[in-house]
Amino acid sequence: MFIYGMVVWAEIPYISTHMPKGRENTITQMKELVVQNYNHPSIVVWGLSNEITMSGDSTEDLRENHVILNDLVHEMDKTRLTTIACVSMCDMDDPYVQIPDVVSYNHYFGWYGGDTDMNGPWFDEFHAKYPNIPIGCSEYGCEALNWHTSNPQQGDYTEEYQAYYHEELIKQFFSRKYLWATHVWNMFDFGADSRNEGGENGQNHKGLVTFDRKYKKDSFYAYKAWLSDEPFVHICGKRYIDRVEDVTKVTVYSNQPEVELFVNGVSLGKQSSPEHFFYFEVPNAGETNLVAVAGDCKDNSFLRKVDVFNEDYRLKEKGAILNWFDVTAPEGYFSLNDKVSDIVESKEGAKVFTEFMAPLSANMMGASSVGEGKQEGSGLDKMLKMLGSFTVLRLTSLLGAGHVEVTKEQLLDLNEKLNKVEKKVDCLV
Repeated sequence: MFIYGMVVWAEIPYISTHMPKGRENTITQMKELVVQNYNHPSIVVWGLSNEITMSGDSTEDLRENHVILNDLVHEMDKTRLTTIACVSMCDMDDPYVQIPDVVSYNHYFGWYGGDTDMNGPWFDEFHAKYPNIPIGCSEYGCEALNWHTSNPQQGDYTEEYQAYYHEELIKQFFSRKYLWATHVWNMFDFGADSRNEGGENGQNHKGLVTFDRKYKKDSFYAYKAWLSDEPFVHICGKRYIDRVEDVTKVTVYSNQPEVELFVNGVSLGKQSSPEHFFYFEVPNAGETNLVAVAGDCKDNSFLRKVDVFNEDYRLKEKGAILNWFDVTAPEGYFSLNDKVSDIVESKEGAKVFTEFMAPLSANMMGASSVGEGKQEGSGLDKMLKMLGSFTVLRLTSLLGAGHVEVTKEQLLDLNEKLNKVEKKVDCLV
């Protein structure tokens, strides 16, 4: 017997920036949301706000606004809980986090800064400090288009990195039973007018399925392996045919206990995996037909050995975005290809970078936060900590999502200044 339905988190559009003069509007919208949707059985929580501390720590007025909304919902609906979606930069000790009944965080460690292995430990720390506050993850994900590589890296927009990212997040989230809910962002690629990244403008490509719903990315099958009872096996990388290496990694997903992989009819052996992810080292010579067998299920794929990497698989940014080969990088000196975290560890590097970022970040964080400079706990400081694992080149490529334009001339000028800063750690005091 199958029971189909939806579990809904319904919230008002109180997002990113708290407006002191907007309180009555939030109250009106919350009343209307509850009245209009009270009888929908799918709704389990009422959302008070989303990433409302994007521009910095909470204020007294912001917290008071949330208390009013929280009390209002409980007065109107005695049966459901309240929640908020916090942004990563929000300190877990911020008092506004403790206002609703349950709380979740939008974390993109491994995509928008940080590393994938930071996700689980962050939630462990929160749960240890606040064991009586139900904690969840309200957004996580990473983007993938039809780009491919055998060496996936954060920010490359390849289907292979997205698959790796979701494998890691699944293992971390599904093993932590105290999480009240997790929400993949997103099931489908969707329209987003201001976005200019990944090689296809106007879309957010974090979906497990393409915008036209015609192609399920490999990451889709990673979740099917954990969540579906319907027997299946799936070979990843079907769109990544041409490969240069002599031995290539092939990943297989299945909800069956054992998978066997055949290469041109010859078995590479059987594997078992309690995590439902199976990894095979496959000889790559000539043309190779792959067949994965798991119980009664089969899946096919095809590889071809090439001498030169197929450039059709590599993302090429356009417009003001520079490619790696446009950037001069003298040995022993910084460039746009270096990580933000390494640059700001140098006094001179931090000065050059923050002078570049301060006027650009005003649109994203608010002038007051930027004016604080790179002080401990400032808005810019929190952003740098979150985005430290990005190269400067990748960080600037993402600014378009915040309606911030960076010209090619600005980037070349920044690179020239960084080229004069030696790579020696000069601790900030």
